[in-house]
Amino acid sequence: QVQLVESGGGLVQAGGSLRLSCAASGIMFSRNAMGWHRQAPGKQREFVAAVSSGDSTNYADSVKGRFTISRDNAKNTLYLQMNSLKPEDTGVYYCAAGRGGIYYGTDEAGYRYWGQGTQVTVSS
Repeated sequence: QVQLVESGGGLVQAGGSLRLSCAASGIMFSRNAMGWHRQAPGKQREFVAAVSSGDSTNYADSVKGRFTISRDNAKNTLYLQMNSLKPEDTGVYYCAAGRGGIYYGTDEAGYRYWGQGTQVTVSS
């Protein structure tokens, strides 16, 4: 049974930082591309960042230079370091496991398993 469990969300002031974690089980974590997506209230879920099995990374333009995605294969854990947070970063952040190790793009169809999400709220 595949499980992706996010943690680290919370309430932070604009300009602050948060670090999200996603603990994975039931998959060959090191062989999967992994990604973060988010959904703001009243909006569709959108791509945030992804990392391939080979540690190549991809970021949405809106978070480039502020967010950093990383993975620890020994711990089966994915991270998202979020700095210089803005109110528009508010939303539920979802961890997702890719269908393989290569695709780490923006299309949700490229991700097979999803976590339940963790809430991030950035106050102005």
